[in-house]
Amino acid sequence: MSYSHWGIFHWVVFHWTAGSILGLVWFSRLLDAALGMPKVADISRPEWDRTPSGDPRVSIIVPARNEEAHIAPALATLLKIDYDNYEVIVVNDRSTDRTGEVVDRIASTSEASGRLKVIHITELPSGWLGKVHAMWSAANQASGDWLLFTDADVLFRRDVLNRALAYAEAESADHLVLFPRMIMKTPGERIMIAFFQTLFVFGHRPWKVADPKTKDHIGVGAFNMIRRSVYDAVGTYQALRFEVVDDMKLGKIVKNAGYAQRNVYGADLISLRWVHGAMGMVNNLTKNSFAIMSFQWWRALLSAFALAFLNLTPFLGIWFAHGWARVPYAVALASIFGVYVGMSWESDIPAYYFVLHPVGAALFIYIMLRSMILTLSRGGVVWRGTLYSLEELRRGMV
Repeated sequence: MSYSHWGIFHWVVFHWTAGSILGLVWFSRLLDAALGMPKVADISRPEWDRTPSGDPRVSIIVPARNEEAHIAPALATLLKIDYDNYEVIVVNDRSTDRTGEVVDRIASTSEASGRLKVIHITELPSGWLGKVHAMWSAANQASGDWLLFTDADVLFRRDVLNRALAYAEAESADHLVLFPRMIMKTPGERIMIAFFQTLFVFGHRPWKVADPKTKDHIGVGAFNMIRRSVYDAVGTYQALRFEVVDDMKLGKIVKNAGYAQRNVYGADLISLRWVHGAMGMVNNLTKNSFAIMSFQWWRALLSAFALAFLNLTPFLGIWFAHGWARVPYAVALASIFGVYVGMSWESDIPAYYFVLHPVGAALFIYIMLRSMILTLSRGGVVWRGTLYSLEELRRGMV
């Protein structure tokens, strides 16, 4: 065999090998999701429009740092929830803008009387992340049988608590996560959120969260509702006092402790505009990405390579391969498109955004590398104006 023929042979073998791996991985994930996601309940459906028995008290906890632009609309929806036995606790966590003034003004209104409590934190104790400390502080003053941790930019529909509590009661759930509806206003936001959701399905299997035999767990900062007794039993947020990805880690310690965890859809029961433009996602996730890799540079580099291989190679391979060697790449691309079709049924992301999947992939690889480089060069993570040292972050990981 001549040198040129030998080179062609190796090129063909490479494409068949790479394409087959990609086709198998993507098709298996699509099949798994197609069979699994229908098992995740949607509590916005008519059958969950019911009143929970027992009238359990709910404490809604809202940590807020420099949220003057979002906190008023969010609190307006929280104070109109159609459920009698609940309280709202807002924690103004060392804000340098008008957040404290805004929440104090709202607390003084008749609509908030007896319903809204405001805590002002002026100093952060050592050994704590600001948001985690804020939630822990509020939980210490909460009177609810359930604690609902949410964010300062989340909009609530009036019937959300009735539906969530009714479902938790029916399923004997100890921890309930409700997926929010993402408000997206620009193509960049749709590209990034589409890729994030695709990545989420790859890394987490929501349909397996309820299975006590699996390690799949869940947590979403917009809606983490947990029984007070379970929250205390797993060590409260003090067990996560230096966790950057606190919402997911709460889900992890709940699942590891053997409590019943559930996640549900809810259409627009809660909604938020998570990012403003594609670069908003870059800035938001730069804080978290290296933490997800346990602050290990080699894991970050391997993950960046894996992201490139899984998400860029199918689009490149279909062009550079020849003849039948294109078939496995086509299977991978068809599977990715299938994921986008599924997303289009549950969100405002059209299926044709599939063609922009490589753009999202490239930006997420950039996020991963940027997060690693900035964290290592700074010696820690900067979050809402506070630098948390890498040594402490590694020591505080769960």
